[in-house]
Amino acid sequence: MRIGIFFGGPAREREISYAGGKTAYENIDKALFTPVLIFVDSLGNFILTDESKLYHAGIRDFYPGPAFREGSFDVYIESLQQQLSQAELDELMHGIGTPIQPQDFKKYFDFAFIILHGPNCEDGAIQGLLEWHKMPYMGPGLLGSAVSIDKILQNEQIARANGQQKKMQVVRWEQWNGADVHQVFETAKAELGLPIVVKAPHQGSSIGVAIVKEDSLDAFVKAMNQCFFSLEVKADDWKSWSDVEKHTFAQRIANLDESIGYPVAIQETGEIIYHPIDLLEKLDNYPPIGGKGALLSINAEDQVLLEEFVRGQEFSCGVIQDDDGTVIALPPTEIAKLEEEQTFDFKTKYKLNVTRKFIPVRTTLDNNQKIQYNIALVFEKLGMNAVARIDGFLTPDGCVLLHDPNTLPGMSPTSLIFKQMAEIGLDVTHAITYLIRQSLRERIRTGKDTVHLRVLLADLDQSIEKQLGELVEQTVEFEATQEAYLNARKTFAQLSASGKVKPIAVLTINEEEKYPLPISLLFKDTIEDVLEMVSQPTHPLIVETKEKAKNVTRRFVG
Repeated sequence: MRIGIFFGGPAREREISYAGGKTAYENIDKALFTPVLIFVDSLGNFILTDESKLYHAGIRDFYPGPAFREGSFDVYIESLQQQLSQAELDELMHGIGTPIQPQDFKKYFDFAFIILHGPNCEDGAIQGLLEWHKMPYMGPGLLGSAVSIDKILQNEQIARANGQQKKMQVVRWEQWNGADVHQVFETAKAELGLPIVVKAPHQGSSIGVAIVKEDSLDAFVKAMNQCFFSLEVKADDWKSWSDVEKHTFAQRIANLDESIGYPVAIQETGEIIYHPIDLLEKLDNYPPIGGKGALLSINAEDQVLLEEFVRGQEFSCGVIQDDDGTVIALPPTEIAKLEEEQTFDFKTKYKLNVTRKFIPVRTTLDNNQKIQYNIALVFEKLGMNAVARIDGFLTPDGCVLLHDPNTLPGMSPTSLIFKQMAEIGLDVTHAITYLIRQSLRERIRTGKDTVHLRVLLADLDQSIEKQLGELVEQTVEFEATQEAYLNARKTFAQLSASGKVKPIAVLTINEEEKYPLPISLLFKDTIEDVLEMVSQPTHPLIVETKEKAKNVTRRFVG
């Protein structure tokens, strides 16, 4: 089966998607599937490319590439769309592969493995495009995707599903822009108290999330502007900055994990600016009205969600399904932050080592079961299927409060969804096979192109069953040092992805002391974590979840 791996995309999380593309390509079962790489640029073009494009520091290093670093600015393709003719853009796309059109997808692949995040990617847009062209795809369908991208709607739907009570307030752009911000802040404090959690409703990877901890109007205004994707530029500040400071400011806007991204609009005039060089020229010559001017992302949010700050243990819990659609909540992961009021934002997730993770949550078995029950209930009631990850809090009095369903979880090799699937015995390769197989099964339930999809599913199931009968076991020795552990983990993953052998992990302390390693221990951060856990009994929740998921595990592992 040819699997089109879609990575990149137009959203602010495109670099996370880029990293996920590499994970999928390296870990997909090469005996069952032929991976076909589809780079989606930020203008919405689909480009058939090769594996060399996965091994750069980031997207901008190969597209548009070093040749387009005018003025030493590092930009994405959307900053060049006014400069490039269609012929030049076509030449640039052909420089990294072959542009293809959706109506031709079936010529190149049989299934779309979507590793795209954020608006247009997780909201049902690309899912609808693929359904229109009768192309099965990975992840939930249109309904689950549309609900799960909208944090305001999902809050309301989760409350309807499980009856949870969480205070929230919505501020529209017209209520904020030019309004009495002091009054908005006072109203928020009166309804929600402090701290206040501020969220951009349609972003993923915790982009556009801030916490206002103190009774500070300046901090509140900064958080609100951040989540509206608006930047204030004061004329006096701009004039006082050095050329280096101005250059840094203009570059930071292009760094999507730091700022609002290009193109930007000058709010007072509506003029669109695409490139940092143009922004520098405009701000040097443009006297902002009233001494300040707002730069607004052209993909700015129209509403901002305010929520009460919830004190408790933060967790994230994946959900999968059995063949018959039965929902199975995986063991939840507790995300323990060094500071209670720290934001679990983009940098905390992907760049800073400021959290520890525990599976399951460090609480009673009853509380962990309560988390799983609520997760499975919300997954089903919100119309999701195949896979999702839902976050939440366990409060000190034992209440479960859920938020932020994620229908296309991030896919680094150590992502939470992979860690949790490992607890039931699936390594990354098995997990990817599950995602393809179960998503294909869920597409059949829509009643579209049913006969063709049933044939695809039957062929895949036959291939999986045949493969399991032919795999030869091969021991992978894990020595008790960090370097050896990481190297052995890499070897294990490569062997599993070959689809020809069944790797068996064995931890060797010395010649007399050897331990078989369950898959879950291959996902620990350090060898010290492994040594600490290898002789401990399995947590009752893990035992219970394994039993619920035994049909899934048997199907993909044997």
